Amino acid sequence: MSAGVIVAIVVGVLLLLALLALLASRGRQRRRDTKRHEAREIRREAEVSRAQADRTQAEAEERAARARREEASAREQGTVAEARQREARDRHMEAAKLDPDVDEKEAAERYDRGEVIGGGGDASVEHHERTETASEERERHYVRDEDGNVVRDEELNEPRTQR
Repeated sequence: MSAGVIVAIVVGVLLLLALLALLASRGRQRRRDTKRHEAREIRREAEVSRAQADRTQAEAEERAARARREEASAREQGTVAEARQREARDRHMEAAKLDPDVDEKEAAERYDRGEVIGGGGDASVEHHERTETASEERERHYVRDEDGNVVRDEELNEPRTQR
């Protein structure tokens, strides 16, 4: 073989190797680009999931805060109701103390059992209560006769308006 043919073969082999190296490099580059694209898509999906999780957490915190407010309001109303009950009992006991026809101890026992207390005359009892929640206002008025039977019972519920 002549030197020219050998040089041509060597140059051809070198060109073939360079072409294979170039094709391999482009293949690696395409695979990298594909992986970069997949990574971007995964990051976008993760960002959407994070935003949804943040929104869900904020909603849960808002519900919990609302529940705490309602619970605080209920405790406050319970405290007010207890104070009113004590005041009503004290007033009944004051009336029993003044009434010569009523024994104070017996009146206290009867009041605690929910019975009507009173001496002569009209022994009917009127009761009025008002409760408020975040969503409604409620009033109840009833009258018991001298035997303790409810003779009138009225209740009014009104939804609260947002302010």
